[in-house]
Amino acid sequence: MAGKPPTGDPVQDAPDVAAPQHAAAGLPAIAHTLRVAQQQMGVRRTALTLLKVNQKDGFDCPGCAWPEPDKRHAAEFCENGAKAVAEEATLRRVTPDFFAAHPVADLATRSGYWLGQQGRLTHPMYLAEGATNYEPVTWERAFDLIAEELHALTTPDEALFYTSGRTSNEAAFLYQLFAREFGTNNLPDCSNMCHESSGSALTETIGVGKGSVLLEDLYQADLIIVAGQNPGTNHPRMLSALEKAKAGGTKIITVNPLPEAGMERFKNPQNARGLAGVGTPLTDLFLQIRLGGDQALFRTLGRLVLETEGAVDTDFIREHTHGFEEYERTARAADWDETLRATGLRRAEIEEALRMILASRRTVVCWAMGLTQHKHAVPTIKEVVNLLLLRGDIGRPGAGVCPVRGHSNVQGDRTMGIFERPSAAFLDALEKEFDFTPPREHGLDVVRAIRALRDGDAKVFFAMGGNFVAASPDTEVTEAAMRRARLTVHVSTKLNRSHVITGARALILPTLGRTERDRQSGGDQFVTVEDSMGMVHASRGRLEPASPHLLSEPAIVCRLARRVLGTESTTPWEEFEKDYATIRDRVSRVVPGFEDFNARVARPGGFTLPHAPRDERRFPTATGKANFTAAPVEYPKAPEGRLLLQTLRSHDQYNTTIYGLDDRYRGIKNGRRVVLVNPDDARTLGLADGTYADLVSEWTDGTERRAPGFRVIHYPTTPGCAAAYYPETNVLVPLDHTADTSNTPASKSLVIRLEQADPA
Repeated sequence: MAGKPPTGDPVQDAPDVAAPQHAAAGLPAIAHTLRVAQQQMGVRRTALTLLKVNQKDGFDCPGCAWPEPDKRHAAEFCENGAKAVAEEATLRRVTPDFFAAHPVADLATRSGYWLGQQGRLTHPMYLAEGATNYEPVTWERAFDLIAEELHALTTPDEALFYTSGRTSNEAAFLYQLFAREFGTNNLPDCSNMCHESSGSALTETIGVGKGSVLLEDLYQADLIIVAGQNPGTNHPRMLSALEKAKAGGTKIITVNPLPEAGMERFKNPQNARGLAGVGTPLTDLFLQIRLGGDQALFRTLGRLVLETEGAVDTDFIREHTHGFEEYERTARAADWDETLRATGLRRAEIEEALRMILASRRTVVCWAMGLTQHKHAVPTIKEVVNLLLLRGDIGRPGAGVCPVRGHSNVQGDRTMGIFERPSAAFLDALEKEFDFTPPREHGLDVVRAIRALRDGDAKVFFAMGGNFVAASPDTEVTEAAMRRARLTVHVSTKLNRSHVITGARALILPTLGRTERDRQSGGDQFVTVEDSMGMVHASRGRLEPASPHLLSEPAIVCRLARRVLGTESTTPWEEFEKDYATIRDRVSRVVPGFEDFNARVARPGGFTLPHAPRDERRFPTATGKANFTAAPVEYPKAPEGRLLLQTLRSHDQYNTTIYGLDDRYRGIKNGRRVVLVNPDDARTLGLADGTYADLVSEWTDGTERRAPGFRVIHYPTTPGCAAAYYPETNVLVPLDHTADTSNTPASKSLVIRLEQADPA
């Protein structure tokens, strides 16, 4: 029956395992989508809601940030997007009676899956110091409590203002404005944990920390390289774009430690070939790389391009780049033996990739967290840029860099100023527009924020969305750090683990979802988002709110700001809450590219933000040109008897939100505590298929981090490498094991040992 949550927390340690699949989507995806949607929303609500997802007059999917084509299908959503919508538009409710029946200590024993399945939050809830249960609280009292704690701080820098990637542009702009008027740049966000490495590398090399391609470029490309990414699970609508590119003659190279069903074959559920036929083979060359070997691969490909007569775009390099000579010297010294050790590939495979690159006049490289979450992630992405620069493949149609972002507005949040290290130009514009002096000292990112809580240097933690505790590394350290806070506050639509790992006092503030109508005193409002390719468009919810006690994110920020900042603030917070168009007017005068914001976003489909490298072949770097780089090649190494572990998502998951306990494409059902190990490695370690093991990470600090009770699955991973789901394995990621420059947790290259465990 729709609206009824599960009563018990299901057992997750005895999964059923079958052979992995070799094709994604098709009829099973449709069946699963409809089943989940109807369980959460019922038949009528399912039809009304899903037909508005990603439509020009509808709402933006709260899942991933993949862009929509101009001409849209009536069902412009994927299986995981439908799950995200269903969980937000669910008929299930978490009321004050639920909290009265469940002490926090009880909720802390529940799985993240169970917590999320209980439904939508309906009332502001308060956990008093020493209390066992959350109790309902008025919005006025909630804001008073927050103001009390913020005003008691010795310095504004003792407060942390975290942001999730689903926050709208309007809410994000107000949130950073409030934090800076309060006096701090402590604005950590989920980008710090995923694509910060991309932004760091691209800002230095091409001058803009975003991708340089639009959706149309994929269709025009001769070659697309998909590295460190699983679109079939994480960005399923990307498969439709790849299918269209293939129909136009595009070749695809996949670089990944795991074979992924979506990149093998795509059965598009929106056409007959996908539903009843064999679907479309996507990958022309699969490079099953060793974890962390991507920098070595792209360095050697660069060397081979340099050694091929006529392969280098000398005119482009002369006119538009800097640092070529040093790069050339370094690349020509790339060692084949080291490359083969680092990548685990055969020389013939790399040479085949070279032939495909040389045959391409227009190449796009796409990547995700498989590249960004290594210690050497930033040099790896710079090496991708080097290869494209050699061929002149940035700043022309059908070519460029394509970091595929996760959450639906994670890129927009950063554009709106959610950044702990804001540029002087942004702060100058903010000061001019709002007549206050923003702080100039850089703030704290996610890792540094956890350290500050741990060390007592931060006392108030405020999260605008997300599930910070479950998303962060070093789970035991993170949870202990959160418990040291004086106050933790979470603006949320649903229950998650961060609500039960609290400071001395805690608040849960329920907010509207993307699917819901946003009525303010100035009338119905809409918000805007920016997709992974820099397209900005409107999002309008249609459903009645889950509870009359919900506030929108902009309204929460405005009311909090009025209560905390008082009459000293000249910012028109009340006007902003009443009419979001007034927020966009201010954005248009502060953020470059948003001029005439209201008029441009009113057009169906919105508008494209400017991108100097793509639009003008102009590179706003320190040198005024695109920069070649020449960092030493690095790759992770595991001692004898140890493996390299990557953390990843299951197919029934988006970030830390667990939709179910199956991973259909990998053949895993009813379980998440599994570790995928190459059969030869498993036999060497004495671990039969189906046995259980504890995962123990080994790092330089000597601390033992253990994730107990994982079923060993013999799986075709790269030899020497293993994989397991997060957040269950975040406990293994040391807080200080981070990427150089970006400080992103390096959760894709953990050295682990497996200790056989009793299944009981």
